[in-house]
Amino acid sequence: MKTIETSAVPADQSETLAQLANTPISPELRDVLLSVSRCIREGVDLVIVDDAATFTPTQVATRLGMSRTHLYKLLDRGEIVSHRVGRDRRIRVTDLLEFEQRRQQDRRELAERFAKQTQTGNAAIDEIADLL
Repeated sequence: MKTIETSAVPADQSETLAQLANTPISPELRDVLLSVSRCIREGVDLVIVDDAATFTPTQVATRLGMSRTHLYKLLDRGEIVSHRVGRDRRIRVTDLLEFEQRRQQDRRELAERFAKQTQTGNAAIDEIADLL
């Protein structure tokens, strides 16, 4: 992993980068340039991670903000893919990112279900109130 500090990049160079993204280039490169430009504008540091990079369970637990015990339960259930190196486990960065995306999607869906349930409940209360 390599961290690139964006705070020292002048604002005019950030704007030049955003303009470069609007030239005829591949969509993938355009997305990269726009993301880098946004990070510079917001003062967020960039972290470059190799796809083949692996993390220890302790590193993953820290990143996800959970105990190692809970992480091992997720690993044992196969919710996060891992592989063994001797007796130790390693988690590929791509598998970790995939888990994080699934978890965010699950949280969004749950929030939408609760919001819909609240709306349905409020509508039922209004309908009952109208009948009284």
